[in-house]
Amino acid sequence: MAQAHSPDANIYFVPHSSKWPFVGSISMFVTMFGVASWLNDAAWGKWTFFAGVFLLCATLFMWFGDVIRESVSGNYNKQVDVSFRMGMVWFIFSEVMFFAAFFGALFYARQFALPWLGGEGDGVMTNALLWDGFSSAWPSAGPGQVGGQFQTIPAWGLPLLNTLILLTSGVTITIAHHALKAGHRKQLLVFLGLTVLLGCVFLFFQAEEYIHAYKELNLTLGSGIYGSTFFMLTGFHGAHVTLGTIMLAIIWLRCARGHFSKDDHFGFEAVAWYWHFVDVVWLGLFLFVYVL
Repeated sequence: MAQAHSPDANIYFVPHSSKWPFVGSISMFVTMFGVASWLNDAAWGKWTFFAGVFLLCATLFMWFGDVIRESVSGNYNKQVDVSFRMGMVWFIFSEVMFFAAFFGALFYARQFALPWLGGEGDGVMTNALLWDGFSSAWPSAGPGQVGGQFQTIPAWGLPLLNTLILLTSGVTITIAHHALKAGHRKQLLVFLGLTVLLGCVFLFFQAEEYIHAYKELNLTLGSGIYGSTFFMLTGFHGAHVTLGTIMLAIIWLRCARGHFSKDDHFGFEAVAWYWHFVDVVWLGLFLFVYVL
């Protein structure tokens, strides 16, 4: 095994074999199997999902702990740093494609499927024979009013507030990054802590929004095409905000323990990249899901 014990070494550090990729794969399978079973009303689906989430969190905690120990031990050199940066770039690109698929589904439903079912273009006979009188106006639960009548969430209430919160968090993490590069430790911890707090506030308001939608607006995941696209897009974004907030909290702890220097802090930069990505996705959500 090639191991570099100095940041200036020319040998590329290769860690010893790890069980965490295998355990992580199993935990992700259990998690997704659980949530799919839960959505299909299986009695054991909920607990399978939570068991998978617990196993996944434990795996990430142990795995990241190994990486942190390797980093603070001085095993990583510039070659390893480049590989980390490339890995993070490709990871964020995969996330872009992930959300692009859901935005694409929303666009297709609004611009093609609903007008066709409403009788436009080649959908004249489909409308006349199957869905006579169906209006293709958006928002819509689709033909048959799956899930019943519902109301939408106004864009200029909680969604606008959450937009301002995330935009502010993008500013605070940028200030924290500049403080880290300038060696201002106190300023770094304050503004990074504010970013974590803003992430938590965003999640709180999103939970309030979901409760309001389910209890008072009859807007649920089962509300046809609108409900499914709304909750898939905003829900997965909320999951990314949750992950990003956890990552920021861990980075805050590492900053407090002095793990980063002004010249060597890619762990911080990687999380900052991810957080800015989350901000940009929300702007698209606010525009195409809430406003238009």
